[in-house]
Amino acid sequence: MIAVGVPGAALAGSVLGYVGFGTEAALPEVQRILPVGTVMLVLAFGTGSRQLGPAGALNASPLCVIGLHDHPTLVEHTGPPNGVGVGLTPHGAYTMLGVALRELSNTITDLADLLGDRAWWLQEQLRRAPTWEARFTMLDRTLGHWLQYGRTPDTLVVHAWQRLRQTVGRLPIGELARELGCSRRHLERRFSEQVGLPPKTVARVWRFKHAASMLSTPGETRSLSEIAYLCGYSDQAHLNHDFRALTGCPPSQLTDHRTLGSQETGASSQPVVALTDGEWSRPRYAWLVDAPPRTAGCRGPVRRTVTGRPVTMPS
Repeated sequence: MIAVGVPGAALAGSVLGYVGFGTEAALPEVQRILPVGTVMLVLAFGTGSRQLGPAGALNASPLCVIGLHDHPTLVEHTGPPNGVGVGLTPHGAYTMLGVALRELSNTITDLADLLGDRAWWLQEQLRRAPTWEARFTMLDRTLGHWLQYGRTPDTLVVHAWQRLRQTVGRLPIGELARELGCSRRHLERRFSEQVGLPPKTVARVWRFKHAASMLSTPGETRSLSEIAYLCGYSDQAHLNHDFRALTGCPPSQLTDHRTLGSQETGASSQPVVALTDGEWSRPRYAWLVDAPPRTAGCRGPVRRTVTGRPVTMPS
C-alpha cells in the first residue's frame, strides 16, 4: 500500500508532500533516482537503502537525506519498503537541516548525522503511529517546529528558485540576476549555500522535469522535436543529450514501460522521479515515470483530507 499525504498550510513552500510505503508496496529492488530538484527525507521503519556506485554500496541507513542531484543515482533497498518519504524544497531543507546544501548535493546522507537523536525520535514516533493519517499529522507538527526554529533562507534565493520553477527553467540566468538586482556571481554563491547546485544546473533540471512530465503523460502525441521546442531546448539533439546526462537513458525509455538494466550492479532498476509541486496532491502515485499510474503498487483506498476535500489513491 502507498499513501500520499499533503502537508498543512503552515508548511507551504517548504514541504511538498509525504509518501507512505507499506510493506506490500510493489517497488523494485534497485531504483534509479533522477535529478528533479527536490530534497528527499527517507524515514524507514526497518532496514534502509544504500547508494550504489562503481565500487559497490557506499552507505546504508534507514534514515537518510537525498540531496539535489545533477546525474542519476542508483539506490538498493536492503529490505521490504516500509516507511515515509518527505519531499522538501531546497530552502525548506536549508531551514530544517541546518547545513549548507552544497554538502548534500549528489549524495545520500545519514539523517542522524545531521539531526542526531531528533531523527531517531521522529522515526520511532512515526513507526508507532496507528495510521498514515496520524503519521502525516505527526510530520506536520514536527516539521513545523523545525521550520519555526531553523535558520532563515535568503529571500533572494527563494525568489530565484520560484522564478526558475515558474518558468520551468526557460529563464536565462543572466536575465534572472538582473531581475533580482544582483550579479550572476553573487546569485551562484548563494545557490551553492542554500540550494546546492548552480542556477544554470537547476534550470536544466526544471526543463528536464517539464519534458519528462510531458513524455510520461498518458495519451501524449507530441513528437520529441515538439516537446523539445516547448520545453526550451535548442533542438531534439539538445533534449536527447540532457536526458542521457540526467537519467542515463534516452527519452524513449521513460515511456516504453520496460525495466531498465543497471550496468553497475547487473540488477534491474527503474527510473524514479520525485513528484512535482502540483503532483504531490494528485490522487495517484507518480514517482515511477516508466510505469502506468495504476500499476505502481497502489492497493486499496487511502484518504487524506486537504482543505475539506478527500484525496483518494486508486485501487
